[in-house]
Amino acid sequence: MNLLEVRNLKVHFPVRHGLLSRDKAFVKAVDDVSFTLEPAETLGLVGESGCGKTTLGRAVIRLLKPTSGSVHFEGEDITRFHGSQLRSRRRKFQIIFQDPYGSLDQRMTVEDIIGEALDIHRLTDGAVARRKRIEELLEAVGLAPQHLQRYPHEFSGGQRQRIGIARALAVEPRLIICDEPVSALDVSVQAQIINLLQDLQRERGLAYLFIAHDLAVVEHISRRVIVMYLGKVVELCDSKSVIRSPKHPYTQALISAIPVVDPDAKRKRILLPGDVPSPIHPPPGCPFHPRCPIAEARCRTEVPTFRETAPGHWVACHLATEE
Repeated sequence: MNLLEVRNLKVHFPVRHGLLSRDKAFVKAVDDVSFTLEPAETLGLVGESGCGKTTLGRAVIRLLKPTSGSVHFEGEDITRFHGSQLRSRRRKFQIIFQDPYGSLDQRMTVEDIIGEALDIHRLTDGAVARRKRIEELLEAVGLAPQHLQRYPHEFSGGQRQRIGIARALAVEPRLIICDEPVSALDVSVQAQIINLLQDLQRERGLAYLFIAHDLAVVEHISRRVIVMYLGKVVELCDSKSVIRSPKHPYTQALISAIPVVDPDAKRKRILLPGDVPSPIHPPPGCPFHPRCPIAEARCRTEVPTFRETAPGHWVACHLATEE
């Protein structure tokens, strides 16, 4: 059974003009997205800034309320839960935020930051057990117990992100949303955090929805990859196929921007014209057609079907060929 099933999820934000005026339009941040996630799997989610990645991740764990659609976690539609029902289930899904500086309360010690979740869900019995559990979590992410009484500003960016990971692990979740957890870190520190996440996954059987804009990082850590554009999924396949044989022109453009390590290797850079269209007024037909180098007449009027062109390889493009 799938751990997570997202079906036709939409998150639309109303755009208001003036204090008392009615809604005039909607920002279609996430527009009819569906996917599944298996236990202990890492599913990558990539796309340009503003494509809806973070909104999708937060809607999946109900930090944002979906406009429509469903999110089935362990067989239950969590979009129907509120209050204490939702709070009791939040133990099983957590999030690691992008900004290791802004996601931690600067007025709280490390012990209080990690221990807060233990207190809310009543996971330890007494102060001694609480302290021991926090020390175990710090050691699990590569920090020392001596750090308990220090404040976030006393740590480096990589150490702060380790504290954020320990906080997410405190309630023993099954799913963690990793919202660009390494994008604000130095390259050398990025590798350390990626390796830590992989080690924790093997040890604890965690599932990750790994959000990033760097396809090279996503390809390294993920088993499957979702490519989003303007709130929609345009391609879904295994991580090797997305690099070696991308079907959608947008995915091909993203891959062409990845730096090549071998100085003798050559990769033709695909430069997309114009900017990403407004999610308030998305273009008709294929949302990518205004920037697509191979668009045809029907791309401007017909919405492409999200179809399987090869086993496990799904793409929303009229011109993608089947294998």
